[in-house]
Amino acid sequence: MAQKPSIPKGTRDFSPLEVSKRTYIMNSIKAQFEKFGFQPIETPSFENSDTLMGKYGEEGDRLIFKILNSGDFLKKADQEAYSNSDSLKLTPSISEKALRYDLTVPFARYVVQHQSEVEFPFKRYQIQPVWRADRPQKGRFREFFQCDADVVGSNSLWQEVEFIQLYDEVFTNLRLEGVTIKLNNRKVLSGFAEVIGEQDRLIDFTVALDKLDKIGEDGVKKEMLEKGISMEALQNIQPIFGLKGNFGEKMEVLKQILSNSEIGMKGVEELQFIQNVISEMPLKSAHLDLDVTLARGLNYYTGAIFEVAPPNTVKMGSIGGGGRYDDLTGIFGLKDMSGVGVSFGLDRIYLVLEELDLFPDTVTANTKVLFINFGEKEALYGLKAVQKLRDSGIAAELYPDAAKMKKQMNYANRREIPFVVLAGEEEMNNKVYGLKDMVSGDQEKISIEALIEKLD
Repeated sequence: MAQKPSIPKGTRDFSPLEVSKRTYIMNSIKAQFEKFGFQPIETPSFENSDTLMGKYGEEGDRLIFKILNSGDFLKKADQEAYSNSDSLKLTPSISEKALRYDLTVPFARYVVQHQSEVEFPFKRYQIQPVWRADRPQKGRFREFFQCDADVVGSNSLWQEVEFIQLYDEVFTNLRLEGVTIKLNNRKVLSGFAEVIGEQDRLIDFTVALDKLDKIGEDGVKKEMLEKGISMEALQNIQPIFGLKGNFGEKMEVLKQILSNSEIGMKGVEELQFIQNVISEMPLKSAHLDLDVTLARGLNYYTGAIFEVAPPNTVKMGSIGGGGRYDDLTGIFGLKDMSGVGVSFGLDRIYLVLEELDLFPDTVTANTKVLFINFGEKEALYGLKAVQKLRDSGIAAELYPDAAKMKKQMNYANRREIPFVVLAGEEEMNNKVYGLKDMVSGDQEKISIEALIEKLD
């Protein structure tokens, strides 16, 4: 008995309709990337293991898919590690390559390797798949696409402004209005830790603060107290737990809390600059909000932190994010190369557009007209017309077999092809085509010129 086919857990097949919708999103994002001056690059699906390992922390290293060396991979294996069943020590000797975990580290490697060929500041975008050996669950896959844009080689805050505008432009063009671009700054979070005298517990503090919307103020405080942060320290920043109002009002509270923190006030200045520019150039459909609890990517973000939330009517996690990093290329020896970048969550954006019914009809459009096949002579007559239609930019096809009429018409219906052409001996003699509207049922006999004009 033949084995039932399957695919690995955490991967997906995509139907023609799903591919069309995903392509629509990617093309929309790509068009804005290029309009904003970002240049495309591509990097290999797999990298040398030492390029990736140690760049994502212990948890990230565990989720990297390793590739076994080709040939007799055990021949060069660490025999002691093999004998002791020590997989950690054995892996480097049997696997020299790995599937890329994200697009950021390969980008850093690219910049360092090609630094003499690129012009700085270097604006690049990349839309490619990545792989993570994660436990598959709803919304989390082992293979998925990332859509990234980065600028490396500039400290200018104008870049942060442009990324906010880029987010706004992309979602406006996708007709996804009402998204919220949340903004914070790593220096502000460092300032909070300094104000309460807990600089050494910055990560503990911010990880707990990041959960405010999930576990509430009491839950956050409880977690911080468990990490050794005193109640007296928390009282010094009490206003941030109930921070409300517009961007400007929140900024005024921040200035009061961080007035004695040099690094905190530096973060406030950077946020103020961004707010001032955006107020002069209002966003088209997105809303910019200050979220002082936003603490994603603290292992590498050094300045601005971005996160994009869908409209309030949709229950979904973030659909984009990013931030400023000051020394990404330093891991490969190129120091003091500041950068800032953002990513778009393709899969979540897809789900949001689906839920809100925002995919345009043109995305799902397929073949416009199907020519019915009555036999060899009729098929040749039809195929000549198909070629003329295609030359005019109209999607047309000929049914390949001279099957029963019912079968061919059912095929057109199942594929939702809006028109069919029936051309038999009478039509051939009169040099016309019988066009049937599959929705209304109307039929007419028209010339090839009229057919092109009607379907165009």
